Amino acid sequence: MGFSILRQEPHFDFISWRRIAYIASLAVVLLGVFGFFWRGGLRYGVDFAGGVAVQAAFASPAGDERIKAALAMAELPGLAVQQFGDGGRDYLIRFSTPDIPAENIRATVLDTLTGAFPDNAVTIQRLEVVGPKVGADLRNAALGAMYYAILLITVYISGRFEHRWFVAAFMAAALSGGVYAASLLGVNMVWRVVIALILTLIICWKLSLNFALGAMVSLLHDVILTVGLLVLMGKEFDLNVIAALLTVIGYSLNDTIIIFDRIRENLRNQKGKHLQPMTQIVNDSCNQTLSRTILTSGTTTVAALSLFVLGGGVIHDFALTMLIGVIVGTYSSIFVASPVLLVFGDTAGYIAPVREAEYERPGEHGVV
Repeated sequence: MGFSILRQEPHFDFISWRRIAYIASLAVVLLGVFGFFWRGGLRYGVDFAGGVAVQAAFASPAGDERIKAALAMAELPGLAVQQFGDGGRDYLIRFSTPDIPAENIRATVLDTLTGAFPDNAVTIQRLEVVGPKVGADLRNAALGAMYYAILLITVYISGRFEHRWFVAAFMAAALSGGVYAASLLGVNMVWRVVIALILTLIICWKLSLNFALGAMVSLLHDVILTVGLLVLMGKEFDLNVIAALLTVIGYSLNDTIIIFDRIRENLRNQKGKHLQPMTQIVNDSCNQTLSRTILTSGTTTVAALSLFVLGGGVIHDFALTMLIGVIVGTYSSIFVASPVLLVFGDTAGYIAPVREAEYERPGEHGVV
């Protein structure tokens, strides 16, 4: 007997709350859009924007403005200084690539700070230098990775729940070819991904790949909401954040598949002419898997929260993205992915694709 956090199966009417959930999601998305324009777009880290990031540690607190004033003498373009970590002794210094050799940047920063703070010992704990071309390539690669992850997930969901592997694989190949062709024509990567995502949603809708459509809408919802909240918090987007977003996509998909599996089982149990409405089947499936959802999400949230509190400044943004993404992903599996099935089909329409083929055993009716 499996472990369950709930003694009895709950009977929450999740589907009746879906409109409230839609309004809440839309409100957060609009806040994210407002934050995007208010802050002048996404704040890219050194990984994507290019430039230099230096982590300096002082023996005692030095102050952001004093450090910035001291480094102004070194003529570092686009200089920004912020406190890093706890204690007020670590600072993150960012600036655009200066007109000095990369191997001399460390010595220039260290000598300038040592001269400005003779009674406050300073060490350089980390230094990252990324050229603008490399940063742009990394940004495009990150966008492409997120799109192809979602596209392959769409193929997997279509094959597993609707037994339409060939159609989904052909769709993925055609869309991948289109994205590659657009790259040869010099189309911006952002527009390539946006257009490809829209086409994927339209094709899933036209081909009635409803399980795949629900999973894809849920994943896009998770990414958009998580990014929107990070924008509102003024966080920078670097490779750590992208790694966390890809992890969130995989985690959210896992939770969605658990509910989809139970929906499929309940659809297979429908017999005769008196079929349960799809609303009841989805509701029952969410309630039947709620204990597992709480256990999985709870343990993952505890792990992400531990990293956020105790992991230090280097992993702070990764842990924060994971923490937000796990909560949003759990919410979307119940209130976004599952209700999509209600919009585009009914019980009778879903029964045939999810039922396994029945085979007659040799000699069962006297014929071998």
